[in-house]
Amino acid sequence: MALISIGLTTMNATTHSAITLEICAGSVTSCLAAQEGGAQRVEFCDNLLEGGTTPSYGQLAAARDRLWITLHVIIRPRGGDFLYSDLEFEVMERDVLACKRLGVDGIVIGLLTSDGRVDIPRTKRLVELAAPIPVTFHRAFDVACDPVQALEDIISAGCVRLLSSGQAASALEGAALLKALQAQAGDRLIVMPGAGVRGHNIAELVAATGCNEFHSSGRAPFPSGMVYRNPNVKMGAPGQDEYSVVETDPQLVRELLSNAQNAAALRN
Repeated sequence: MALISIGLTTMNATTHSAITLEICAGSVTSCLAAQEGGAQRVEFCDNLLEGGTTPSYGQLAAARDRLWITLHVIIRPRGGDFLYSDLEFEVMERDVLACKRLGVDGIVIGLLTSDGRVDIPRTKRLVELAAPIPVTFHRAFDVACDPVQALEDIISAGCVRLLSSGQAASALEGAALLKALQAQAGDRLIVMPGAGVRGHNIAELVAATGCNEFHSSGRAPFPSGMVYRNPNVKMGAPGQDEYSVVETDPQLVRELLSNAQNAAALRN
């Protein structure tokens, strides 16, 4: 059978389009590592320890200049909950427009009301601003009060993809709901499992959910290049190793993609 190469990964032609791997990248360096490892898409986020916020204009421009794979960008002005003030929403609107000017391929949003429902008017507004760029609704969904209704609201607002852990601590724990959401959505929206997706469990997720797109960071610590290190001064959070940089590892990306593709071939 003919073989097709994507990045540094080889697979059978029959499974060429079966799996899409999105890497949550916290830096331009990680974006490039995802590309090197064979991922088809990155979700570019700053401040991953806060769940991801919108990267700076400089970061986005540098990534756009260097990536040939699909570049999606999170639009989130801060960490914490997903109930935004009018001022924060204005920032989100401006960020969507800035991303369009830079030529990104998609944006990622998530907005809720105070009672835990999808903020449909504001979601629609950002979808309209982003058009024709596609919009993904992120894991704000996982803290919504009614997942069935939330999915319908996300679809009605014009989003084309949902990133979710199945309202659980990890996608594997939420696999049953993810499978049900995929069945509910049908061809109207793509359900993409994310949270705790690793090389050792992605095959199980492929089999358990029936989904074809998966989200992972593929990150590993890399030692700092600093030679002089002052042991008396700490800049980060307690317990944080300030002389270790956590970035996406191309080899972990290859492992994720290979294991997912093999599982999809068995499933098909």
